[in-house]
Amino acid sequence: MGVRIVRTVKELHGEIGAGSVFVPTMGALHEGHASLMRIARQEARRRGGAKCIVSVFVNPTQFTENDDLAAYPRTLEADLIVCEREGVDAVFVPGVEEVYPRGVQVRVPSLPNVATEPGLEDRCRPGHFAGVCQVVLRLFEMVRPAAAVFGEKDWQQLQVVRAMVKQEGLGIEIVPGPTVRDADGLALSSRNVRLGLDERRAALVLNRALVRAGRTADPAIAEGSMRDELASSAVEVEYAVIRDAETLGPVEGSRTCRALVAVRVGKVRLIDNARWPMNRMG
Repeated sequence: MGVRIVRTVKELHGEIGAGSVFVPTMGALHEGHASLMRIARQEARRRGGAKCIVSVFVNPTQFTENDDLAAYPRTLEADLIVCEREGVDAVFVPGVEEVYPRGVQVRVPSLPNVATEPGLEDRCRPGHFAGVCQVVLRLFEMVRPAAAVFGEKDWQQLQVVRAMVKQEGLGIEIVPGPTVRDADGLALSSRNVRLGLDERRAALVLNRALVRAGRTADPAIAEGSMRDELASSAVEVEYAVIRDAETLGPVEGSRTCRALVAVRVGKVRLIDNARWPMNRMG
């Protein structure tokens, strides 16, 4: 018997109910997603046996480039195998019209400052976080979870979702999941399958840049080190910065910080981040 597939809100509420632990995804699942499912199952047990729900929905409103949306891999059969292997209770696979019904205005929440002010993903992908917040809020309304698990690899997205949940008073706990990497240090991403062999080798520079930055406690020197490392490889740099981990604003005092980088390798855009400096906890 395969994993339970649910395609409508009516089915979801009838079979699962509220109070689940939720892992929203766009599919093309890999070990990074599987690790989030394991965290969700652990969280569900902590909550006295709550259900663990994974969604697979490629959200059109958060893509700022039509080619990127068209190229995003759709691998539902393989995704269901991953979900079954990880023991989730149900996979929510809504169609676009289930999420965005015709004739119904789906609300876009007010964007928190971390979605509009840092000049990172918000600058490079205008409109992206409006789409993210819209679909996450909509999925939360549909699934009605008690907690949701998001990966740390999309660090700004994690902070945006946290801030939106607080701003909207949703009362949903946002649980972070650590970035999962291949043995060579490349962070797992659904986009990695689009990298050619030479491009994949070039992409290893992201992790090298983060490691190099983490060895110094001076933010200006760390940023320079990242840029120097990135310049050694065939990538187009969009940003390489040290920022406050929560607000993504400038570093202030001894607050927890993050090194963040975004590049294009050929036609593929990749992001990564790490705690900074490496010997600082948080």
